Amino acid sequence: MSRVGKKPVVVPSGVTASVQGQIVTMKGPKGQLQFIVHDDVEVQFENGSVTVKPRVETNRARALYGTARAQVANLLEGVTKGFEKKLDITGVGYRAALQGKKLQLALGYSHDVVYDIPDGITITVPKPTEIFISGNDSQRVGQVAAEIRSYRPPEPYKGKGVRYSDEFIFRKEGKKK
Repeated sequence: MSRVGKKPVVVPSGVTASVQGQIVTMKGPKGQLQFIVHDDVEVQFENGSVTVKPRVETNRARALYGTARAQVANLLEGVTKGFEKKLDITGVGYRAALQGKKLQLALGYSHDVVYDIPDGITITVPKPTEIFISGNDSQRVGQVAAEIRSYRPPEPYKGKGVRYSDEFIFRKEGKKK
């Protein structure tokens, strides 16, 4: 059995949670999110907490209910605190700039890369070499960060490119004479 799945998700005051069938909905100060739980998992909301348990005792259900509980906990964190990712840009001439609802990236190509910012995501550029991505949905924030990073992933020789701020780039030694 999943140790994560056994713990109930306690809903604090200021957040409203509801479970209708397999749909879990949470509303809070940062907005509203919902998650559709797999049919092998049972979700209940009672006494101010959301509990998740497997509907049947199969390996698949046991694997899914810990994941479902983590997703419900992410909903709660998203509507209360929100999620944030920080990207660093390293390289001579590499920079980022905001232009309305578009992020313009100069990443060493012959042209600038223009990224349309999706709804529900906020991007700020405090310095030309830093990008902060924030929003209330963990999956969308991570996906946007991964898409921006994919335009120029960090390379192992000089470390140039777009990387997560907590990412370690294993550096390689260059050719020897």
